[in-house]
Amino acid sequence: MDKSALQIARSEYKPKMPEALRGPVKLVEGEATQSVADQEEIQKLFPSTYGQPVIRFERAKEQKKYDPINVGVILSGGQAPGGHNVIAGLFDGIKNINPKSRLYGFILGPGGLVDHHYMELTADIIDEYRNTGGFDMIGSGRTKLEKVEQFEKGLVILKALDIKALVIIGGDDSNTNACVLAEYYKSVNAGVQVIGCPKTIDGDLKNSMIETSFGFDTACKTYSEVIGNIQRDCNSARKYWHFIKLMGRSASHIALECALQVHPNVCLISEEVEAKKQTLDDVVTEIATAVANRAAQGKNYGTVLIPEGLIEFIPVMKNLIAELNEILAAHPEYKMIRQNEQRNYIIEKLSKENAAVFSSLPEAVAMQLTLDRDPHGNVQVSAIETEKLLAEMVGKKLDEWKQSELYVGKFATQTHFFGYEGRCAAPSNYDADYCYSLGIAASGLIAFGKTGYMASVRNTTAPAAEWIAGGVPITMMLNMERRNGEMKPVIQKALVDLGGLPFRTFAARRAAWAIQTDYMYPGPIQYFGPTEVCDQPTITLQLESSSKEK
Repeated sequence: MDKSALQIARSEYKPKMPEALRGPVKLVEGEATQSVADQEEIQKLFPSTYGQPVIRFERAKEQKKYDPINVGVILSGGQAPGGHNVIAGLFDGIKNINPKSRLYGFILGPGGLVDHHYMELTADIIDEYRNTGGFDMIGSGRTKLEKVEQFEKGLVILKALDIKALVIIGGDDSNTNACVLAEYYKSVNAGVQVIGCPKTIDGDLKNSMIETSFGFDTACKTYSEVIGNIQRDCNSARKYWHFIKLMGRSASHIALECALQVHPNVCLISEEVEAKKQTLDDVVTEIATAVANRAAQGKNYGTVLIPEGLIEFIPVMKNLIAELNEILAAHPEYKMIRQNEQRNYIIEKLSKENAAVFSSLPEAVAMQLTLDRDPHGNVQVSAIETEKLLAEMVGKKLDEWKQSELYVGKFATQTHFFGYEGRCAAPSNYDADYCYSLGIAASGLIAFGKTGYMASVRNTTAPAAEWIAGGVPITMMLNMERRNGEMKPVIQKALVDLGGLPFRTFAARRAAWAIQTDYMYPGPIQYFGPTEVCDQPTITLQLESSSKEK
C-alpha cells in the first residue's frame, strides 16, 4: 500500500523497551493474590486460575531452548493507538522463543475465533503495520466470549491450527472474557493458554499493577491538540462558547487529562458530579455561572469539556438509567412498538420518581436513553448528545438571568464530540514503546506456560530501559457487578480518584481558569526530537507516579 512520508519514517522507528526483556529472561513469582472484592464468589467461579502470583521478568544468564509454538491473537472492542505494536511485539517475542513459531490473527475480533475466520501473520504483514494506528491489520469486533458453545467452537479451530496460546487485546470487558475463557480451557485440559493485554483509550483499565491502558496517551494528546486549536480560534474570534464532549463512558480520565493539558474554562468530572450528588440543574448552573462571570469582563467566549458518560453519573439520571436497563431487558417487545408510543410505554413501566425525571427530559434526549444497549448491557452514551443538551440548557438559564439582570452578555455556542478522531491515531512514542513491550511480555508469559494473566509493564515514567515487565492474574482485578439483570464477574473499572493528585491539581487551578484565558496549545504529537518533547507520558501518569514516590 502507498505510504505517507510520516508512515515511511515511522516504520523505521525501533521501540524502546525494558532492559529485562532484551535477551534471555527468567520469571520471578510474587505472593499469591486475591480478587479486589467478592473473593468467595470469584474463587468459586475461577477455581483453576484464582490466586495465582504476580510475575516479574528479569534478565537471565542464558537462553532456554523452546519448541516452536503457534499463537493466536484477537483485537477486541474499540480501537486504540498502539494495537499493531502489541502484535508486532508478540510476533517478535515468539520468534525469539523459536524462529519456527507462528502467529495467527483472528479476523474482526472474538467473532473470528468462533466463526473460524483467520489469517497467518507473517513478517511481511507485521512490518507493514509497525508503529501505525488503527486495528486494520486484522480488524476488531465486540462479540462477547461468554458461552461454552463459543468456547468449544473456538477450540475446534485452535486445535486445527495447533494453537497453544491465545492473546486477547482488549479493555476491561474483553479481558474479563479472556479470564473466563482461560478458566474454561484450563478446567477441560484444552491445552490452550489465554493471555490478555490492557487496551482502552478511556484509561479506566488500571490498578496497582497496570499503570495505564494503551492508547490513552495518544488519544489524549490527539484530543488536546484539537481542543488547543479550538481554544486558539476561540481566543481569536471571541464570540463562541465551545461545548466539547470527549470519550469516557465510565470514567472521566480523558476529560481530566485534556484539562490538565489545555486549561479550559470549565471541565466537568463525572465522578465529582456523582460525589456531590449534583442535579442536572446544578451542572447547568455551574457552567452558566462561569459564562456570566466572563461576560462581566467582556469575554463572551470560552470552552467547556464534558465526559461522554456524564449523564450516567448524575444521581437521578443514574437511577433512571438503571431502571431503564431492567425494563428494556425484561421487555424486548419494546422495539416493536410504534415510535410515537414508545415514550408513554416507558413512562408507564417506570417508578413514579423515575417517570417524572424521564418526562422532564427533552424528547430527543429521553429517547436516546432507550436506544439498544451495547453487547455488555451498557447504555450507548456516545449517542446521547450531552454537549447539545447542556449548551441549550445553559442558554435558557442565561435568558432567565438576563430578565432579572443577573447576566449581561452574548451567548453563542458551537458543539463538538471528539471520539473517533483519537481512536486510530498513529501512536505516540510512549504508546509505541509501551505496546511493543506488552507484546514481548505476553510472549514471555506464553513461554513460561502461564494462563489467565494480563501482560503488565510498569514504572513507565522512568526511561524505558528501567520499565518493569511481567504479568498480573486477571482474577486479581475482578469483582461482581450487575450486568443485563444478572450478577457477573467483571474487571473493576478505575474511576477518577477525587483524592488523587491529578484531580487535586486540576481542582486547585480550575477557579482561575474559569475567569482567566489561560489556554494552553499543546500542538500535534511529536515523534522526532528531544526526549522531553517526544517521550513524555501523560500528565496524569506523571502526577500519579510522583504521588506514589512521596
